[in-house]
Amino acid sequence: MQKPLLAVLSGERQATPPMWLMRQAGRYLPEYRALRAEKGGFLALATDPAAAAEVTVQPIRRFGFDGAILFSDILMVPWALGQDLSFGAGEGPRLAPALVDHALDGLERVPERLDPVYATVARVKAQLPPQTSFLGFAGSPWTVATYMVAGQGSKDQGETRRFAYADPAGFGAIIDAIVAMTIDYLAGQVENGVEAVQLFDSWAGSLSPAQFERWVIAPNAAIVQGFRMRCPGVPVIGFPKGAGGKLPAYARETGVDAVGLDETVDPVWADTYLPKGLPVQGNLDPLALIAGGEALDGAVDRILAAFTERPHIFNLGHGILPDTPIAHVERLIARVRSA
Repeated sequence: MQKPLLAVLSGERQATPPMWLMRQAGRYLPEYRALRAEKGGFLALATDPAAAAEVTVQPIRRFGFDGAILFSDILMVPWALGQDLSFGAGEGPRLAPALVDHALDGLERVPERLDPVYATVARVKAQLPPQTSFLGFAGSPWTVATYMVAGQGSKDQGETRRFAYADPAGFGAIIDAIVAMTIDYLAGQVENGVEAVQLFDSWAGSLSPAQFERWVIAPNAAIVQGFRMRCPGVPVIGFPKGAGGKLPAYARETGVDAVGLDETVDPVWADTYLPKGLPVQGNLDPLALIAGGEALDGAVDRILAAFTERPHIFNLGHGILPDTPIAHVERLIARVRSA
């Protein structure tokens, strides 16, 4: 029998939607906090295959989600492209040198930096229950490029947006390098045991329609095409956070097998305007999960009601927040599975 989550990704609606949560392996779990403290930081944890595998499996062990997602980071690709990666306490990731003032061709590729991720995948695969689907992931090129250009995250991605307008050829070279490395990276994950992949485009919503077409849709379509040649039959979930009204074009033009919806998307609108039969994933507001109680129940019920005729994976609209009570996650699971 096919695993429930993979069945949905193949276009088959399940009576009870399978579920997993973005960032389900994370700081809201005491077992995660203990292991991260023991390892001394995020990068040390993410590049230790035994520890990263343990973190990946922790939420499966505790909650029995239908999907496990690899514990890693979207910035592994720029690290493999030759930038230095660091995670300072309380300040977020840093990449050096920032490409706003350093040429891409001055970087020396270090693809072996991805080897610990592949080792993690193999370890996780050996530990998962038989009905649990295993998801790998990568960052989408636009979002990854915003970090590579600025050297860090920003609220409006202004530096990278200016770069893309001022030097589209130079920016396009960065995008092309990310596309090529990402195809290799996702294929390596599949070769070691993942069964589906997700492309995270966390900053897709910061672009104008024309720039969205150029820097979100086209590069993601290139990844999907290249990945399918390497890994035929492995589903791809696209998650262009903030895309809003551009979601139908994204779904049609990228060729993804499913679309993730953030919490700002009306599920009724999505069901009306997305291609008929396309699987969707989402889209509970992470703050509704923190609120709990009747607010949580009502939000869950509205999402479930919108997708009664469409293949649906229940998830959040973005990552679970660190101060989320575990009891609320348990209530969410019970609500979805009793619907």
